[in-house]
Amino acid sequence: MNFTRWSARLPGTQRRAAARTDHPASPDRWAEGSVPAARAEQLTDGAAPVPAVDELPAREVLDRVPALVALVHGPDHRIAYVNDAYATAFGVRPLGAPAREALPELHALGLLPLLDQVLRSGRPRTLKSRRAPDGRSYRFTCTPVAETEGRGGPAVDGRGGSSGDGRGGSGVLVFATDVTDHAEAAERLRASERRQRETAVTLQRSLLPQVLEEPDDLRIAATYQPGGTEAAVGGDWYDVITLGGGRTALVIGDVMGRGVRAAAVMGQLRTAVRAYARLDLPPHEVLQLLDGLATEIDANQIATCVYAVHDPNEGRLVYASAGHLPILVRDESGTVLRADEPTGPPLGTGGWMHASGSVPLGHGSTAVLYTDGLVERRDEDLDEGIAALERALAGATGTPQVICDRLVRSAGVQADHDDDVAVLVLQHPARTGPDGELFRNAALELLGGVEAAPRARAFASGVLTSWRFPSDLHDLGVLAASELVANSLQHGTPPMRLRLRRTDRRLIIEVTDGDDHLPRRRRAEPGDESGRGIAIVATIASNWGSRRTPGGGKAVWCEFALPRGAGVTGVR
Repeated sequence: MNFTRWSARLPGTQRRAAARTDHPASPDRWAEGSVPAARAEQLTDGAAPVPAVDELPAREVLDRVPALVALVHGPDHRIAYVNDAYATAFGVRPLGAPAREALPELHALGLLPLLDQVLRSGRPRTLKSRRAPDGRSYRFTCTPVAETEGRGGPAVDGRGGSSGDGRGGSGVLVFATDVTDHAEAAERLRASERRQRETAVTLQRSLLPQVLEEPDDLRIAATYQPGGTEAAVGGDWYDVITLGGGRTALVIGDVMGRGVRAAAVMGQLRTAVRAYARLDLPPHEVLQLLDGLATEIDANQIATCVYAVHDPNEGRLVYASAGHLPILVRDESGTVLRADEPTGPPLGTGGWMHASGSVPLGHGSTAVLYTDGLVERRDEDLDEGIAALERALAGATGTPQVICDRLVRSAGVQADHDDDVAVLVLQHPARTGPDGELFRNAALELLGGVEAAPRARAFASGVLTSWRFPSDLHDLGVLAASELVANSLQHGTPPMRLRLRRTDRRLIIEVTDGDDHLPRRRRAEPGDESGRGIAIVATIASNWGSRRTPGGGKAVWCEFALPRGAGVTGVR
């Protein structure tokens, strides 16, 4: 077959036709002025004429281009031509041989089915980058060509494809450009991005709690799912903080932005939350402090956050929100409540007075705190995602970890999810039978007067005896109750209350009164007649603390770790 009887539609603006003669022109034909004057452009300064595109000899052009060029024809893709660059890359190829046998590199690259598609469709196809057996990467473009009769030369139809009229044979021009440098640069960039993402994921996971604290009254589970490989790591975080006195703080947040910087800011905020939580402040005051700190950390980044406190004595979850998504609470009957008020702007915006709200969390209830990656989708409204989560929570049963996993699955979160997801699930279990006997409360209203202290000691002694505590723990509990009551009688104001509470792990003694001045532990001099009560409590108890109460008073508490086996019947 004569090469000059083929026409090729080359890619892009590089459209060239084969020569109109069966005799290829010599390389210096262009300089000899063999191009007809009517087909050339004469420069005004007398320079040599420039040949028109239609008169360029196609074979000479293809022989000289640095790209790899091969021409195949027929249904079995027999070799009609390979240029010097192709022969240099893969070796000399026998003309007329089928491509499957003579062009094994095309078979290895999976190009033979592509050649069939080009022949059938009459349209060019391109493979962006393939690594060839020689180790180089190439961009392959396969273009349909058509052999015509009667003109002794090539012809291209008006659409730039093969005519398809059946007057001649058809073939494919394979044009391969070496893109090894580009491919290697792209791979280096991808590797760098993978390393950065792995660094951010490692940093973020190291900043999240490795093991969740386990409150006496709550069962808790959490999960964190980083975004897929194409998404940079965000700043989602969660935490569980035992405050003492049976109370527990729960926090979840999301730093806007992605990458190592967002993870670093998240780590600073989480550390600050734990520090502020130790002050045992109301939720809105904690967020107020965080708001100022977030501005100092990075004025260009903001974060959403929910800080909540569970007090088993109250049976409620008190919370404050800084632009975060609402907490969802499912009660024992399966009804889901959305706690979406009050809420304020995100942390880092400044100038806002946050407020606290509350939602019931009784026995048998489950609450869910989460970040936007769980419910936000590009193709639907955010409220629809929250409503879908409500429906999933309404039917979810089992342990917190089971519920957590079920909510993540119901939201369609996969490994390639485009955003980080953090979920925190807590349950206030309904305790019955022997388990319920390990969680008990007793309270006494103190009316004041000289009889209040002995009455409180007698009450504490009777309760601890009924709970069958060992004698040494019984005596320490009575002493601590007496000292706390004496301190409240001397420095506090009515109303006063003594509360004793036991869990499966500790005994908690708490005294509340109407004065909001918090006691401090101080060192009493030998001649002082007072000031030793709090010091005694701090010495004999496992832990002690104080906090202001919402009504304007204060609560002072201490707790004792129960020895193993200190159950109702003497055996845990």
